[in-house]
Amino acid sequence: MARILEILNLAPSPQSVDYVENKKQFHLFSLLTEQRHPRTWNMSFAIQADMEAGLRMLLSVDDDVTRKIAALIGDPRSLEQAAEAIAHAIRGGRKVYVYGCGATGRLAKQMESAFWRPFWRKVKHLACWDKLRHHLPVDIEEKLIGEMTGADRALVSSLEGFEDLPLIGRLQMQDRGVTRGDVVICVTEGGETSSVIGTILGALDQYGELTDERARESRRNLYFVYNNPDDVLRPFDRSAAVLDSPGITRINLATGPQAITGSTRLQATTSETFVVGVILEEAIARLLREHLTPGEQRALGLEPGDGVADRLSAFERIKAAVDDAVRAVARFSAFEADAYRRGRFTTYFAKTALITVFIDNTERSPTFRLYPLDKVQDTGRKCWVQVWTEASDLHQAWQAFLGRPFRGLDPALYRVTFEQSVADPYLREAALRSLANAGNDQEWSYDFSFSEDNLRRRGPRAGDLGAMVLMDDEVYQLRDPGSSWRRFLALFTESGADLAVLIVARRELQEQAAGLADKLPAGVVLVPVIIDAGADPLGLRGQIALKMLLNAHSTGIMAALGRVIGNTMTNVSPSNLKLIGRATYLVMSHVNDTLGQPEWQHAQGPGGPLSFAEANAVLFDAMDYVRSHEMGQTAEVALSIIRILEALRRKAPVSWEEAREVLDTEGLAAYLARNNPALSRVDTADSAAE
Repeated sequence: MARILEILNLAPSPQSVDYVENKKQFHLFSLLTEQRHPRTWNMSFAIQADMEAGLRMLLSVDDDVTRKIAALIGDPRSLEQAAEAIAHAIRGGRKVYVYGCGATGRLAKQMESAFWRPFWRKVKHLACWDKLRHHLPVDIEEKLIGEMTGADRALVSSLEGFEDLPLIGRLQMQDRGVTRGDVVICVTEGGETSSVIGTILGALDQYGELTDERARESRRNLYFVYNNPDDVLRPFDRSAAVLDSPGITRINLATGPQAITGSTRLQATTSETFVVGVILEEAIARLLREHLTPGEQRALGLEPGDGVADRLSAFERIKAAVDDAVRAVARFSAFEADAYRRGRFTTYFAKTALITVFIDNTERSPTFRLYPLDKVQDTGRKCWVQVWTEASDLHQAWQAFLGRPFRGLDPALYRVTFEQSVADPYLREAALRSLANAGNDQEWSYDFSFSEDNLRRRGPRAGDLGAMVLMDDEVYQLRDPGSSWRRFLALFTESGADLAVLIVARRELQEQAAGLADKLPAGVVLVPVIIDAGADPLGLRGQIALKMLLNAHSTGIMAALGRVIGNTMTNVSPSNLKLIGRATYLVMSHVNDTLGQPEWQHAQGPGGPLSFAEANAVLFDAMDYVRSHEMGQTAEVALSIIRILEALRRKAPVSWEEAREVLDTEGLAAYLARNNPALSRVDTADSAAE
């Protein structure tokens, strides 16, 4: 390297030195999920040239999930064991605790609030409950707890410092009253998330010294679901502690690199959501077939003869439905991207689809460095999107979302333990700051209701976009003049806003969905997604299809707007130790890729590569600069790449202000393409074929 720190007159900060020397357990760039997928190498440039072709490139990586599911179909024993453990726990009045962090934490909430609770509440309104009530807990809908690091407030945005603490996983499990004999399913996209590992190891500790008999008992009840190969995870002590334990059943769902480098909200969480959902569905089927006739089971959407392998086989048909809808989705993606180019905002409206829609929208913020969801107290709109549902106020909206009251963390229960037990000053201070924003009072900061209050605060204006997301029988509601769907449609039409309607429906509703085209105002973008994947008692198949499409849709939007470079999330927010490592690796990768190109070497001469320590020193300086200047959506990674390359090109110091001017004027994508033409020159056909 051409002495980049000397050229910049930059000394590594103490925080950078500490990170490089003492936080190696968070240098995760060796993980398979952090690698660049060859199929999507120049995806952002493909999307900018042709939205549909780019989305097909992005979705082609879901083939990796299909292959993994096929392998599980061949050997579903661990999934069958988990399903039987859940059924056994429910018969005995025990709890099922699903825990995750970030994207997998939202997965855990979805298991409770989108799948488990709605199913049992529906059952309780049917005649068959008279049979079941004598054999199942009367409060069965309360028996599955979906929890995430930071509790319900973390659904909106991550809470800095929590993810990196094994301690918080243990504390939350104790807070929710989970004890030996309950089923604990811990899900981590990469297999290394500290809070999730703390949870599974805390659950294991409840079994005491592991005799052979106790190890068999704990293996029946404790599950660790993850998405990286074991040999890649073993260098990380916290992961090895789980992998080497005889008391934990491991479900490895490794599919390979993500379509966007490191963005585990994509293939990793898709596979984990589907597989954990299948486990729940199989457990419910086992409970019901003991007491209901085949006809009664079919009335609930359960085919009596189906097993785990049959349920898994639906994924291939779900993916086919998604692929069939890409052309219409591309129109929707271009439509929404154009709204943001014009400085306008989007409002999503959903009911059954609420959680999946909400998750995709909230995950845009950390992935692409956007403003998080606006708070009730905020004046005006900064976040590009908001999500509404049918509710008269924010309390009812949270109830509709979660199926229960909002649940935060009680600071009194956590603060003293953080102060006394977290030795690392950075983690302790970050966790205490976040704890102040994780309590029950946070419910009152976010309003997702389609209410008069929200209309006054953030109602639609000319040029905005309204996006309605309907599932299955909601297509009939859209025809009802008195429905909230029609009210939303009329409101946005009368306000001069644009409209899009996304419908995910089972095959028998295809004609109804297609027929809506003639009943919608001119100019509305209609996206019908028709699924032919068998019975769907929990709505799992529809929600997975919607997740895959919305993930591709939102990624396509951000790529079109220059917030993805190739297949890297160069706008990632380095808000925790893992993301600092990812951001450092992105800086290092893009700089070194440029330095290795013949055009650069011909113009600037040969030079050694940028080291991880050098990239990290510049990144920490960028983090200080962005924080001190309150630069909002400006990304530290992009600033760092430009400052380093410009200093090397000029062979002279470059200030942050100069780097910022280049970023604001040219944008990172154009800047890198100019200095590294190969980045945008990759043959998309060849990439997709690999």
